Amino acid sequence: MKDFKKYYLLPATPEEVYIALTNPITMEIWTGEPAEMSTEPGTEFSLWGDSIVGKNLEFEENRKIVQQWYFEGEPEDSIVTIKLHPHKQGCSMEVKQTNIPDEAYDDLVEGWNDAYAGALLSFFEEQ
Repeated sequence: MKDFKKYYLLPATPEEVYIALTNPITMEIWTGEPAEMSTEPGTEFSLWGDSIVGKNLEFEENRKIVQQWYFEGEPEDSIVTIKLHPHKQGCSMEVKQTNIPDEAYDDLVEGWNDAYAGALLSFFEEQ
């Protein structure tokens, strides 16, 4: 099992990024796929037509999101923590994910860089 941590700089306020990460309508716009999301801890979520599914664990409005991402057959939970920090150029989005199966690590990092953060960056640059 591996862990991943990276900071992404987005040209938006932490409040705008938080909305983009928690509002299912906004999520569908920047992902281009159906999304299910709620800011209620204990609810399940789905992104990119069920490519990413899991459970919402904790929310701190405009600052922090903690989720459990499901990997079938894995004994330990993969926990994703997204922290939003104000930055002079917008928002620094800190992503930390624990307990990533070794065989999924490279694809997951590529997904964070290209699909997730990359799509968010494109979304905010087009605003």
